[in-house]
Amino acid sequence: MISPPRYLTAFHPKRVSHHFVDVLVIGGGIAGLRATMALDPRLTALVVTKDKLQESNSNYAQGGIAGVLGADDRFEDHVEDTLIAGAGLCDREVVEMVVREAPGHIRQLIEWGTSFDVAEGELLLGREGGHRHNRIVHALGDATGQEVMRAMIARARDVLQAQFWQNTFTIDLLTSDGACRGALVWNERHGKTFVWAKQTILATGGAGQIYRETTNPPVATGDGHAAAYRAGAVLADMEFMQFHPTVLYIAGSSRSLISEAVRGEGAILVDANGERFMPEYDRRAELAPRDVVSQAIADRMQKTHHPCVYLDLSHLDAATVRKRFPGIAQRCREFGLDIAVDRIPVRPGAHYMIGGVKVDLQGRTSLKGLLAAGEAASSGLHGANRLASNSLLEGLVYGARAGAVASAEALAMSDSFEIVALENAPVAPPAERLDLQDIRNSLKSLVWRAVGVRRNGPDLREAARTIERWQRYVLHQQFHDPAGWELQNMLTVALVMIGAALRREESRGVHLRSDFPEQDDVYWKVRCTDVRE
Repeated sequence: MISPPRYLTAFHPKRVSHHFVDVLVIGGGIAGLRATMALDPRLTALVVTKDKLQESNSNYAQGGIAGVLGADDRFEDHVEDTLIAGAGLCDREVVEMVVREAPGHIRQLIEWGTSFDVAEGELLLGREGGHRHNRIVHALGDATGQEVMRAMIARARDVLQAQFWQNTFTIDLLTSDGACRGALVWNERHGKTFVWAKQTILATGGAGQIYRETTNPPVATGDGHAAAYRAGAVLADMEFMQFHPTVLYIAGSSRSLISEAVRGEGAILVDANGERFMPEYDRRAELAPRDVVSQAIADRMQKTHHPCVYLDLSHLDAATVRKRFPGIAQRCREFGLDIAVDRIPVRPGAHYMIGGVKVDLQGRTSLKGLLAAGEAASSGLHGANRLASNSLLEGLVYGARAGAVASAEALAMSDSFEIVALENAPVAPPAERLDLQDIRNSLKSLVWRAVGVRRNGPDLREAARTIERWQRYVLHQQFHDPAGWELQNMLTVALVMIGAALRREESRGVHLRSDFPEQDDVYWKVRCTDVRE
């Protein structure tokens, strides 16, 4: 692997402005906001977001939040469902902790103004793939993330009066003497700024945009993963990208998620010939975990030589379907589809990055002064495949824990700030301007083909060679805006993922190696960290 430069851009301490805070939170999704809410009010804090606050994977989450809230449910069942979905790689201690803290976090969201769906005065609990009980709270039918983020943003702004820098790109983490000291950020108004912080919390979300087919918004380019990697933090589980089985597939349109809750309500999957196929692959049929359903769909598409399969809700009550899923109904209506009558064309798409910066139970990383939470982190909760609706939950639990640790650490530190004389010299510009969009499109297509639902050694090795060629003339350039930095981050993360996928010579969870089709518990029942050359 081509070693990326330590810093992506040139800077000099005398030519860059400086800003000082006790705690820097990078990312404004559910994990970042929950971390912010856990900070002691005596501390100064800054939340930096790449785009608007509302533009995050959290905001687009349709499904809901899992928690043991029903009278017939038990913590032990939620734990067991998570462990089964994770295909033997979950950290049981982490799973126990997250599951037992879930109900308290959900009730806290209600106290903060989140309006979850109710029926006869009780929370309406849905069911999704891999869950044996109805335990998923939803909001606005299929817009849970949007409602949760609305309530959390309102509290962070109005009650906590948190400081936000929106539309601000985090270029790199600043490090000195083996510790994180903050970050170098950029926005159009002020240019580059050193943000010096006693504690930094990384909550930058996922990396779905590395793939051509993805449910993720444009901001999900793995920036936090790449910045942490350059800073020397340990990454783990990078071979595990979860593919959502049902992404709306209409040529020429952006890919839209069709929530797992649709199958939870009784929708079935049929192939191009109208045949229901999931019972052939798993006794749980459409409610099998996501890795099983995605791989079954990929197999069926290959057998039928058809680019998608179809979700069928026509056997369900039409009025109930349209009321339960208003957002999905509206999106499909734009393409002339009535979800209560017409079959919805779907196929898998990159959805959730299980791998990330390795953290302990409190959200600490291997780099002193740096914590991580949410999709940017790898906690061990998800193992080799995330159980549906455990993602927002993880963001809440680990966001709260990381915020509490950062708060305690910052309060214990001296009240003075030390500026480190960091400098990164400029390099000569290239003779010819690169077409960044062309490289980006080529990368996304390559990763989709080689590191998608199915992988194999020869394709992975060829993809690695291609990306290494691109890295030779992209990584060591110094760009001046996010388009270039994003591409450098995507190239870095893609190659780390490919390296991890090559090393794991078995099939487990979301990682399906056609050349090693069996799960190997003798050699590979272990979580892997990144290998640096």
